[in-house]
Amino acid sequence: MKSLRNSVQLIGRLGKDPEAKTFDSGSQKVSFTLATSDTIKNQKGDRVEETQWHNIVIWGKQAETAGKYLKKGTEVVIEGRLVHRSYETTAGEKKYFTEINVNDFMMVGSKPQ
Repeated sequence: MKSLRNSVQLIGRLGKDPEAKTFDSGSQKVSFTLATSDTIKNQKGDRVEETQWHNIVIWGKQAETAGKYLKKGTEVVIEGRLVHRSYETTAGEKKYFTEINVNDFMMVGSKPQ
């Protein structure tokens, strides 16, 4: 059996403008939230739209491009990998979150208004 790699593909819209950060080493990071939506039937049989939010991170040269061209509402296709991380708050509480580290992205659809 062929082994599967950690791979995610999503099509969605940016929930906010990307936040850019440049580190002392010169490497760049851009992060934003991505909304993906599906239409499903609820228990009453009505069609409703269900939206999921994803934390997206882009590094390096692609981060420069993303920071320059992506804006809130831009529709993008992303391909990347899931990363699960945790940290401890100053109060000693453990927090967990999942993000997608992008390998490649492409803008699609019309420009955001």
